[in-house]
Amino acid sequence: MRLKAGRFHTGGFLVLTLLSGVSHADLAILQYHHVSNDTPAATSTTPSLFRAQLDRIESLGIPVKPLKAATQRQLSGNGDDTPTVAITFDDAYSSIHETAAPILLERGMPFTVFVNTQPVDEGRQDSMSWDQLRELADHELVTIANHSADHAHLPRRPGETESAWRKRVTDSLDKAYERLETEIGERPGLFAYPYGEYDAATEALVRDRGWLGYGQHSGPVGETSGQTRLPRFPMATAYGQLDTLPTKLRSLALPVPADSLPDSVVDSNPPSMTLALPDGFEPARLTCYGSGRGKLPTIRTDGGSSVTVQADTAFDSRRFRYNCTYPAGDGRFYWLSQQWTDLSQPED
Repeated sequence: MRLKAGRFHTGGFLVLTLLSGVSHADLAILQYHHVSNDTPAATSTTPSLFRAQLDRIESLGIPVKPLKAATQRQLSGNGDDTPTVAITFDDAYSSIHETAAPILLERGMPFTVFVNTQPVDEGRQDSMSWDQLRELADHELVTIANHSADHAHLPRRPGETESAWRKRVTDSLDKAYERLETEIGERPGLFAYPYGEYDAATEALVRDRGWLGYGQHSGPVGETSGQTRLPRFPMATAYGQLDTLPTKLRSLALPVPADSLPDSVVDSNPPSMTLALPDGFEPARLTCYGSGRGKLPTIRTDGGSSVTVQADTAFDSRRFRYNCTYPAGDGRFYWLSQQWTDLSQPED
């Protein structure tokens, strides 16, 4: 039985309503950058850990599926009865070609590389070349997709006019698509947001092109996930440790309609989010965490049926998240990650 969801807004807070039932959101998308011992730790997965992660996926019997087909199946409500995984890489780093691709191809595992085309055109040392990308694209297991041309921050900047923003972002999205089409051939409608940043207007540009849009906030993809704000689990060494991997692979998407979620750009810092839980859901069992904060305080409202989540103090980073989980039984968890972006903080 699919778990159905409803939504409403009240008092300026986001309110999420879950209706009773059971749902399996079975697609965990893993996100990598470098696979190397010699690149920045924040965006790197060591080769030994990468192999161990794949070993764990195989030992759990979880199949690795092509990204686009697996995503479309989940969004259509026709996902598999058992968990599935998709593997992605951002930025077309050379270690993907040198280290990650041979390991995956030897195991027969499909994967997607999101390419920001400007570094490839400029021949940067840490980037793959067009010849290397074409070599990968020749494998039926490999998909090459769009990560913008210049990897710039896409949300509208403070003081930027709407027309200037639109030209800047559409040029970057469309130029990358055109370069990929010229160098490799027709590309699938898959897009990964640079830095995982998006806002409602950027989502609209991706939606208007008929593309699927992927972020960098954690959680599985389920039937009610938004096609332009799809979550992925970051797998850099700090986040990809084996003790937590099975929980992520087997997690269930909290079945909240995507259009009930707020814009990721904050109006105030710290932002507040209110979750209205249905009969049978115990507010005390909902646990939410903030980036670098650990467990967040929660306040029961509406006679105890709703929970308001808000950090005690403002975040000093440009990007941060609220991650909420609820036990689903059998050692599994419902999972919802809300991406936040504070445009008053400098770009990186």
